[in-house]
Amino acid sequence: MNKPFAFNRGGPLVTERAGVTARKVGAYLGAEIGGVDLRRPLPDVQFQVIEAALVQHELIIFRDQEITGEDLIAFGRRFGELTVHPFAPNEGKAPELIKFRNDEKVPPYGTDVWHSDETFRAEPPMATILCAKEVPAVGGDTMFVSMSAAYEGLSDRLQQFISGLEAIHDIKPFRPLFEKNPKKLQEYELKYPPRVHPVVRIHPVSGRKVLFVNPQFTIAIKGMEERESRSLLDVLFHQALIPEYQFRHHWAPHTIAMWDNRSTQHYAVHDYYPQRRYMDRVTIRGGPVTGMPAADPASLRRLKYVAEGEVVPYGGHRPIGD
Repeated sequence: MNKPFAFNRGGPLVTERAGVTARKVGAYLGAEIGGVDLRRPLPDVQFQVIEAALVQHELIIFRDQEITGEDLIAFGRRFGELTVHPFAPNEGKAPELIKFRNDEKVPPYGTDVWHSDETFRAEPPMATILCAKEVPAVGGDTMFVSMSAAYEGLSDRLQQFISGLEAIHDIKPFRPLFEKNPKKLQEYELKYPPRVHPVVRIHPVSGRKVLFVNPQFTIAIKGMEERESRSLLDVLFHQALIPEYQFRHHWAPHTIAMWDNRSTQHYAVHDYYPQRRYMDRVTIRGGPVTGMPAADPASLRRLKYVAEGEVVPYGGHRPIGD
Protein backbone atom coordinates (compact mmCIF):
# COMPACT_ATOMS: atom_id res chain seq x y z
CA MET A 1 0.00 0.00 0.00
CA ASN A 2 1.33 3.45 -0.92
CA LYS A 3 2.14 5.68 2.01
CA PRO A 4 0.41 9.09 2.04
CA PHE A 5 2.63 12.10 1.52
CA ALA A 6 2.12 15.85 1.82
CA PHE A 7 2.22 16.58 -1.90
CA ASN A 8 0.66 19.99 -1.33
CA ARG A 9 3.04 20.78 1.53
CA GLY A 10 0.18 21.45 3.92
CA GLY A 11 -1.58 24.00 1.71
CA PRO A 12 -5.22 23.82 0.59
CA LEU A 13 -6.07 22.26 -2.77
CA VAL A 14 -8.35 25.19 -3.65
CA THR A 15 -7.71 28.82 -2.79
CA GLU A 16 -9.83 31.91 -3.44
CA ARG A 17 -8.90 35.57 -3.39
CA ALA A 18 -10.58 38.57 -5.01
CA GLY A 19 -13.00 36.22 -6.72
CA VAL A 20 -10.18 34.24 -8.38
CA THR A 21 -9.95 30.53 -7.58
CA ALA A 22 -6.89 28.36 -8.04
CA ARG A 23 -7.48 24.58 -7.92
CA LYS A 24 -4.37 22.42 -7.75
CA VAL A 25 -4.39 19.75 -10.48
CA GLY A 26 -0.86 18.33 -10.29
CA ALA A 27 1.36 17.17 -7.47
CA TYR A 28 4.31 19.42 -8.32
CA LEU A 29 2.89 21.88 -10.85
CA GLY A 30 -0.41 22.92 -12.35
CA ALA A 31 -3.50 24.80 -11.17
CA GLU A 32 -6.77 25.66 -12.90
CA ILE A 33 -7.78 29.29 -12.52
CA GLY A 34 -11.47 30.23 -12.28
CA GLY A 35 -13.54 33.32 -11.74
CA VAL A 36 -11.99 35.46 -14.50
CA ASP A 37 -12.99 36.48 -18.01
CA LEU A 38 -9.91 37.26 -20.10
CA ARG A 39 -12.00 39.03 -22.72
CA ARG A 40 -12.19 41.94 -20.32
CA PRO A 41 -9.43 43.93 -18.58
CA LEU A 42 -8.55 42.39 -15.22
CA PRO A 43 -8.71 44.52 -12.07
CA ASP A 44 -5.23 44.93 -10.58
CA VAL A 45 -6.06 42.83 -7.53
CA GLN A 46 -7.16 39.89 -9.70
CA PHE A 47 -4.09 40.22 -11.89
CA GLN A 48 -1.87 40.09 -8.82
CA VAL A 49 -3.56 36.85 -7.71
CA ILE A 50 -2.93 35.30 -11.13
CA GLU A 51 0.66 36.52 -11.17
CA ALA A 52 1.30 34.96 -7.76
CA ALA A 53 -0.41 31.70 -8.81
CA LEU A 54 1.93 31.42 -11.80
CA VAL A 55 4.98 31.57 -9.55
CA GLN A 56 3.51 29.19 -6.98
CA HIS A 57 2.09 26.56 -9.34
CA GLU A 58 4.48 27.13 -12.30
CA LEU A 59 1.65 26.24 -14.73
CA ILE A 60 -1.81 27.80 -14.71
CA ILE A 61 -4.77 26.81 -16.90
CA PHE A 62 -7.83 28.81 -17.89
CA ARG A 63 -10.88 27.01 -19.33
CA ASP A 64 -13.60 28.35 -21.66
CA GLN A 65 -11.84 31.58 -22.60
CA GLU A 66 -13.11 32.45 -26.08
CA ILE A 67 -10.66 35.27 -26.71
CA THR A 68 -9.21 36.93 -29.79
CA GLY A 69 -5.56 37.29 -30.67
CA GLU A 70 -5.79 40.91 -29.56
CA ASP A 71 -7.15 39.79 -26.18
CA LEU A 72 -4.25 37.35 -25.81
CA ILE A 73 -1.73 40.08 -26.61
CA ALA A 74 -3.36 42.43 -24.10
CA PHE A 75 -3.34 39.77 -21.37
CA GLY A 76 0.31 38.93 -22.05
CA ARG A 77 1.33 42.57 -21.88
CA ARG A 78 0.03 42.77 -18.33
CA PHE A 79 3.04 40.63 -17.37
CA GLY A 80 5.62 42.53 -19.39
CA GLU A 81 6.96 43.24 -22.85
CA LEU A 82 6.18 40.62 -25.49
CA THR A 83 8.96 39.23 -27.66
CA VAL A 84 9.08 38.21 -31.30
CA HIS A 85 10.30 34.68 -31.95
CA PRO A 86 12.99 34.77 -34.65
CA PHE A 87 11.84 31.54 -36.32
CA ALA A 88 8.19 30.77 -35.42
CA PRO A 89 5.25 31.59 -37.75
CA ASN A 90 3.52 34.77 -36.67
CA GLU A 91 0.77 37.23 -37.43
CA GLY A 92 2.30 39.71 -39.87
CA LYS A 93 0.53 42.75 -38.42
CA ALA A 94 1.34 41.65 -34.87
CA PRO A 95 4.62 39.68 -35.06
CA GLU A 96 4.58 38.98 -31.32
CA LEU A 97 1.53 36.74 -31.88
CA ILE A 98 2.72 33.27 -32.93
CA LYS A 99 0.19 31.24 -34.90
CA PHE A 100 0.73 27.48 -34.95
CA ARG A 101 -1.47 26.04 -37.71
CA ASN A 102 -0.61 22.36 -37.84
CA ASP A 103 -2.70 20.15 -40.12
CA GLU A 104 -2.37 17.72 -43.03
CA LYS A 105 -0.33 20.28 -44.99
CA VAL A 106 1.82 21.58 -42.13
CA PRO A 107 3.07 18.79 -39.84
CA PRO A 108 4.29 19.83 -36.38
CA TYR A 109 8.02 20.42 -36.11
CA GLY A 110 10.61 20.66 -33.39
CA THR A 111 8.48 20.83 -30.25
CA ASP A 112 8.42 17.09 -29.42
CA VAL A 113 11.45 17.40 -27.18
CA TRP A 114 11.69 18.62 -23.59
CA HIS A 115 12.66 22.30 -23.49
CA SER A 116 12.33 25.69 -21.91
CA ASP A 117 11.43 28.30 -24.51
CA GLU A 118 14.23 30.14 -26.28
CA THR A 119 17.06 29.52 -23.85
CA PHE A 120 19.37 30.41 -26.75
CA ARG A 121 18.67 34.04 -25.82
CA ALA A 122 20.83 36.03 -23.41
CA GLU A 123 17.64 36.64 -21.43
CA PRO A 124 15.19 33.77 -22.03
CA PRO A 125 11.44 34.44 -21.74
CA MET A 126 9.81 34.83 -18.35
CA ALA A 127 6.63 33.02 -19.37
CA THR A 128 4.63 31.74 -22.33
CA ILE A 129 0.86 31.80 -22.92
CA LEU A 130 -0.72 29.32 -25.34
CA CYS A 131 -4.37 29.45 -26.42
CA ALA A 132 -6.14 26.53 -28.14
CA LYS A 133 -8.29 27.49 -31.13
CA GLU A 134 -8.95 24.11 -32.75
CA VAL A 135 -7.74 20.82 -31.29
CA PRO A 136 -7.52 17.20 -32.48
CA ALA A 137 -10.27 14.75 -31.59
CA VAL A 138 -7.53 12.51 -30.20
CA GLY A 139 -4.00 13.42 -29.18
CA GLY A 140 -2.16 16.71 -29.23
CA ASP A 141 -1.55 16.97 -25.48
CA THR A 142 1.25 19.06 -23.98
CA MET A 143 3.36 17.66 -21.15
CA PHE A 144 4.92 19.90 -18.52
CA VAL A 145 7.54 19.21 -15.90
CA SER A 146 8.58 21.14 -12.81
CA MET A 147 12.33 21.71 -12.98
CA SER A 148 12.36 22.94 -9.40
CA ALA A 149 11.04 19.52 -8.38
CA ALA A 150 13.54 17.93 -10.76
CA TYR A 151 16.37 19.73 -8.97
CA GLU A 152 15.05 18.77 -5.54
CA GLY A 153 14.94 15.15 -6.71
CA LEU A 154 18.69 15.05 -7.26
CA SER A 155 20.92 13.65 -4.55
CA ASP A 156 22.63 16.12 -2.23
CA ARG A 157 25.99 15.14 -3.71
CA LEU A 158 24.90 15.87 -7.27
CA GLN A 159 23.21 19.12 -6.25
CA GLN A 160 26.48 20.29 -4.73
CA PHE A 161 28.46 19.17 -7.77
CA ILE A 162 26.39 21.06 -10.36
CA SER A 163 25.95 24.24 -8.30
CA GLY A 164 28.10 26.90 -9.95
CA LEU A 165 28.44 25.04 -13.26
CA GLU A 166 27.43 26.78 -16.48
CA ALA A 167 25.97 25.37 -19.69
CA ILE A 168 26.07 26.53 -23.31
CA HIS A 169 22.77 27.04 -25.16
CA ASP A 170 22.48 27.21 -28.94
CA ILE A 171 19.97 27.61 -31.82
CA LYS A 172 20.72 24.04 -32.96
CA PRO A 173 17.09 22.90 -33.65
CA PHE A 174 16.66 25.75 -36.15
CA ARG A 175 19.81 25.13 -38.17
CA PRO A 176 18.01 22.83 -40.65
CA LEU A 177 15.91 25.84 -41.68
CA PHE A 178 19.00 27.23 -43.40
CA GLU A 179 20.09 24.18 -45.41
CA LYS A 180 19.63 26.08 -48.68
CA ASN A 181 20.93 29.40 -47.40
CA PRO A 182 24.15 29.03 -45.37
CA LYS A 183 24.88 32.76 -45.60
CA LYS A 184 21.60 33.47 -43.83
CA LEU A 185 22.59 30.97 -41.16
CA GLN A 186 25.81 32.89 -40.57
CA GLU A 187 23.74 36.05 -40.14
CA TYR A 188 21.57 34.39 -37.49
CA GLU A 189 24.58 32.85 -35.75
CA LEU A 190 26.00 36.34 -35.32
CA LYS A 191 22.64 37.64 -34.11
CA TYR A 192 22.06 34.70 -31.75
CA PRO A 193 25.48 33.41 -30.67
CA PRO A 194 25.72 30.60 -28.12
CA ARG A 195 24.78 31.78 -24.65
CA VAL A 196 26.00 30.64 -21.26
CA HIS A 197 23.49 30.12 -18.44
CA PRO A 198 23.90 28.56 -14.98
CA VAL A 199 23.03 24.88 -14.75
CA VAL A 200 21.14 25.71 -11.55
CA ARG A 201 19.27 28.99 -11.72
CA ILE A 202 17.67 30.87 -8.86
CA HIS A 203 14.05 31.81 -9.53
CA PRO A 204 13.96 35.61 -9.25
CA VAL A 205 10.63 35.67 -7.40
CA SER A 206 10.29 32.44 -5.42
CA GLY A 207 13.99 31.95 -4.73
CA ARG A 208 13.67 28.24 -5.59
CA LYS A 209 16.59 26.48 -7.23
CA VAL A 210 15.78 25.22 -10.73
CA LEU A 211 17.57 22.78 -13.01
CA PHE A 212 18.09 24.92 -16.12
CA VAL A 213 19.34 22.65 -18.91
CA ASN A 214 17.26 21.12 -21.69
CA PRO A 215 17.96 18.73 -24.58
CA GLN A 216 16.63 21.09 -27.25
CA PHE A 217 19.00 24.01 -26.74
CA THR A 218 21.72 22.95 -24.25
CA ILE A 219 24.77 21.60 -26.07
CA ALA A 220 27.55 21.39 -23.46
CA ILE A 221 28.72 22.09 -19.94
CA LYS A 222 31.23 24.92 -20.01
CA GLY A 223 34.74 23.94 -18.97
CA MET A 224 34.21 20.16 -19.27
CA GLU A 225 35.60 17.66 -21.72
CA GLU A 226 33.01 16.60 -24.29
CA ARG A 227 32.66 13.09 -22.87
CA GLU A 228 32.19 14.38 -19.33
CA SER A 229 29.77 17.06 -20.49
CA ARG A 230 27.60 14.65 -22.45
CA SER A 231 27.45 12.14 -19.59
CA LEU A 232 26.44 14.79 -17.07
CA LEU A 233 23.86 16.34 -19.38
CA ASP A 234 22.30 12.92 -20.01
CA VAL A 235 21.85 12.48 -16.27
CA LEU A 236 20.34 15.95 -15.86
CA PHE A 237 18.10 15.67 -18.94
CA HIS A 238 16.69 12.45 -17.49
CA GLN A 239 15.21 14.38 -14.56
CA ALA A 240 12.53 15.76 -16.89
CA LEU A 241 11.47 12.20 -17.75
CA ILE A 242 10.42 11.28 -14.21
CA PRO A 243 6.58 11.03 -14.26
CA GLU A 244 6.13 12.22 -10.68
CA TYR A 245 7.42 15.68 -11.64
CA GLN A 246 5.20 15.93 -14.74
CA PHE A 247 1.71 17.08 -15.63
CA ARG A 248 -0.03 16.12 -18.88
CA HIS A 249 -2.44 18.75 -20.17
CA HIS A 250 -5.32 17.73 -22.43
CA TRP A 251 -6.46 20.57 -24.64
CA ALA A 252 -10.01 21.67 -25.38
CA PRO A 253 -11.05 24.61 -27.55
CA HIS A 254 -10.65 27.99 -25.85
CA THR A 255 -8.34 26.61 -23.19
CA ILE A 256 -5.33 28.71 -22.21
CA ALA A 257 -2.17 27.43 -20.56
CA MET A 258 0.45 29.76 -19.14
CA TRP A 259 3.74 28.41 -17.85
CA ASP A 260 6.65 29.91 -15.97
CA ASN A 261 9.54 29.45 -18.36
CA ARG A 262 11.98 30.05 -15.52
CA SER A 263 11.00 26.89 -13.67
CA THR A 264 9.36 24.48 -16.14
CA GLN A 265 9.94 22.57 -19.34
CA HIS A 266 7.34 21.27 -21.78
CA TYR A 267 6.92 18.74 -24.58
CA ALA A 268 4.26 18.94 -27.31
CA VAL A 269 3.16 15.39 -28.14
CA HIS A 270 3.19 14.83 -31.92
CA ASP A 271 0.61 12.06 -32.05
CA TYR A 272 -2.22 13.84 -33.88
CA TYR A 273 -1.04 14.36 -37.48
CA PRO A 274 -2.82 14.90 -39.89
CA GLN A 275 -5.54 16.28 -37.58
CA ARG A 276 -5.77 20.01 -37.04
CA ARG A 277 -4.18 21.66 -34.05
CA TYR A 278 -4.45 25.45 -34.24
CA MET A 279 -2.92 27.47 -31.41
CA ASP A 280 -2.06 31.13 -30.69
CA ARG A 281 0.90 32.03 -28.50
CA VAL A 282 2.61 35.03 -26.95
CA THR A 283 5.87 35.07 -25.04
CA ILE A 284 6.86 37.49 -22.28
CA ARG A 285 10.35 38.90 -22.12
CA GLY A 286 12.53 37.66 -19.27
CA GLY A 287 15.53 39.04 -17.45
CA PRO A 288 19.06 37.97 -16.56
CA VAL A 289 19.49 34.37 -15.46
CA THR A 290 21.03 34.25 -11.99
CA GLY A 291 22.59 31.11 -10.61
CA MET A 292 24.94 29.82 -7.97
CA PRO A 293 28.41 31.42 -7.92
CA ALA A 294 30.59 29.89 -10.62
CA ALA A 295 33.83 28.23 -9.64
CA ASP A 296 37.12 29.53 -11.01
CA PRO A 297 38.00 27.14 -13.87
CA ALA A 298 41.71 27.64 -13.21
CA SER A 299 41.28 26.19 -9.74
CA LEU A 300 39.48 23.12 -11.10
CA ARG A 301 41.46 22.26 -14.20
CA ARG A 302 43.66 19.19 -13.76
CA LEU A 303 46.33 18.92 -16.43
CA LYS A 304 47.67 15.56 -17.61
CA TYR A 305 51.11 17.01 -17.08
CA VAL A 306 52.54 20.35 -16.06
CA ALA A 307 55.57 21.82 -17.78
CA GLU A 308 57.73 24.22 -15.80
CA GLY A 309 58.38 27.71 -17.10
CA GLU A 310 56.72 29.41 -20.04
CA VAL A 311 55.26 27.05 -22.61
CA VAL A 312 53.58 27.46 -25.98
CA PRO A 313 49.82 26.97 -25.45
CA TYR A 314 47.60 24.57 -27.38
CA GLY A 315 50.53 22.50 -28.62
CA GLY A 316 51.51 25.24 -31.06
CA HIS A 317 48.15 25.21 -32.85
CA ARG A 318 46.88 28.60 -34.01
CA PRO A 319 44.74 30.10 -36.79
CA ILE A 320 46.64 30.22 -40.09
CA GLY A 321 47.80 33.74 -40.85
CA ASP A 322 48.22 34.90 -37.26
